[in-house]
Amino acid sequence: MQKTFETSGPVSLDLRIPSGEVIVDATLEGRVELELTADDEESQALVDAARIDFRGDSLLVDIPSKGRGFSIGFFFGRHGITCRVRCPATSSLEARTKSADVSTRGPLGDVAVSTASGDVQVRHAGGDLIVKTASGDIEAGHVSGDLTANTASGDVRLGFVGGTINVNAVSGDVEIGEAAGESRVVTVSGDQHHEAVSVGNVSTQSVSGDIVIAVRRGSRVYLDCNTLSGDTSSDLDMTGEPAADGPLIEIKAKTVSGDIRITRAPAAPGPPADTREVHA
Repeated sequence: MQKTFETSGPVSLDLRIPSGEVIVDATLEGRVELELTADDEESQALVDAARIDFRGDSLLVDIPSKGRGFSIGFFFGRHGITCRVRCPATSSLEARTKSADVSTRGPLGDVAVSTASGDVQVRHAGGDLIVKTASGDIEAGHVSGDLTANTASGDVRLGFVGGTINVNAVSGDVEIGEAAGESRVVTVSGDQHHEAVSVGNVSTQSVSGDIVIAVRRGSRVYLDCNTLSGDTSSDLDMTGEPAADGPLIEIKAKTVSGDIRITRAPAAPGPPADTREVHA
């Protein structure tokens, strides 16, 4: 099934796909292209019964789910349904699934994804990103706004986040490339790795997971680290050159049996080299 809708700008996507795969490509101008494909007869029955509604600047795609006239056998595991949407840049996305994987390409606006076991990959969210999943992994390349992620056993991998970070995980590991705002991360047995902290406060908690926080040079740091049976170490030079004009970072880290390590982050990438030709 393929459909095309004309639009003059960004749209709001509301995708309700119980299982399979959701792919959103925000690189198209002037229209929205929707494609629903099925690999088997049972999945095709779900596609044929889909509700598709485009009004104003909003697109709704609703695939039937349990309790709406279909065999319960449809809802265990992943099925052969793929939803592909191409839309203008900065469009917003809300996706609700049971086991479908969700991946995005191109610059979207606000993104909200709720899934039970599906993996979530967001390349670029120009607004806020909210993800809730039970066992799926979460990966985000660039988030301009705030980031909220909740998962039980999935891993969380973040590239750059410009706003506030709030992550709650149970057994999944959490990796944050660079945070430009405050961070609050809570895990139970999952490890945490904060790769480049330069501004904003950091609050981390874990029971048995290890915590590593890397701080960029030029910042003033206040440390409050506590562990019951784990080890605590810091590579920061407490008597080195002062950074009186740098931002103050307050780091609070707490574990029961996990180790805590505060270390130095690599220097931030500098501007590209000046390659202009010089004539004598």
